[in-house]
Amino acid sequence: MPKSAYSHMDDMKQIALQMRRDTISSIYHARSGHPGGSLSCIDILAVLFHKILKPAQKRADSYSDDYFVLSKGHAVPALYAAFASRNLISRNSLKTLRHIGSALQGHPDVSKLPLVEVSTGSLGQGVSFAAGIAVALKHQKEAAHVFSLVGDGELQEGQVWEMAMFAAQHQLNNFTVIVDYNKLQSDDFNVNISNLEPLDQKWSAFGWEVHEVDGHNMTDIALALSRHSQNLAPKVIIAHTIKGKGIEFMEGQPLWHGSVTMTEEQLVSSLQALGCSSSDIEEYKNAR
Repeated sequence: MPKSAYSHMDDMKQIALQMRRDTISSIYHARSGHPGGSLSCIDILAVLFHKILKPAQKRADSYSDDYFVLSKGHAVPALYAAFASRNLISRNSLKTLRHIGSALQGHPDVSKLPLVEVSTGSLGQGVSFAAGIAVALKHQKEAAHVFSLVGDGELQEGQVWEMAMFAAQHQLNNFTVIVDYNKLQSDDFNVNISNLEPLDQKWSAFGWEVHEVDGHNMTDIALALSRHSQNLAPKVIIAHTIKGKGIEFMEGQPLWHGSVTMTEEQLVSSLQALGCSSSDIEEYKNAR
């Protein structure tokens, strides 16, 4: 990526801040959702959608010629916020999250919203599907790249490591997996359930090119995502993140993994932590 691409990181921080506000508001109005893991991956998604994914020229039905698969489908409120930040959907529609008949279902549903590449939710399946897209592009000699975001708890699924073997075997250097490594899953810290360490060595042993970054440092994220593989190996970026990032009472707390019903008081406290004015908070509280 050219140096000029990093000249507007302050703007990127504002985009991510808006995405966090929209994510929390949508989960509040849904009366259900997964705030912790949505907030942890927002900086990654902001960089992907505003710096990395190439605008569509060949794919008339998509926003990009590249592909993005959200394998940790429960974090879809963050993906919808990313779509809204690119004006692919309206910000007002975010308040319909998980509503019956809404295009914005609680997990990505391609039949409801074709902007998502794959319907995901059952952990391990999205990243496996993404590997399938990557190998198909190789066979078709297409230059597009495939990105997939996985959760760290998701790495406890055996299917993920079957995918890792497959991708290395087929030399999918057009494939990048990003691990949202926030160290928490639904019930507890990963280390108390099924320890993932040494995570970098595991991926390396499976034949992947491994990079580690601060998952909230947008410059580092952009550099890692834009760096081409130096060989024929697929690439994994282990992004160290904080569950619930941006809202102190949620940060590092398994309770806020989801699925939770936020109170109005919690919404207000969250939006205040994200720098909202009183008038902004009233707007977010309104249903439509």
